[in-house]
Amino acid sequence: MEGDTFSGLGNGTQIDNKILQTFKKSFVQVQDILDQNRVLINEINQNHESKVPDNLSRNVGLIRELNNNIRRVVDLYADLSSSFTKSMEVSSEGDSSGAVKSDGKAGHKRHRPL
Repeated sequence: MEGDTFSGLGNGTQIDNKILQTFKKSFVQVQDILDQNRVLINEINQNHESKVPDNLSRNVGLIRELNNNIRRVVDLYADLSSSFTKSMEVSSEGDSSGAVKSDGKAGHKRHRPL
């Protein structure tokens, strides 16, 4: 994410550094949750394979935690999507080329890298 430009968006659309930092922060949060989920899934599998009643009972709480984590990831991605859409709408308001319109639909012109 070097350089504050997302190439391939619009016409090399400049994205505000604050927006990039927000995206980066959200992606780091998502990755942290996914890493935690990997640990939870491994523990759930070990408990299930052990067939020890206490371990199987513990899985109920672990599965709830896993489900909550999945909800958090979905929420973070929804927020990211919304933020990205808003940032593209703002950045395309002055774009007369039609590359990206504020309604989110592509225009007629295609811009190819030189």
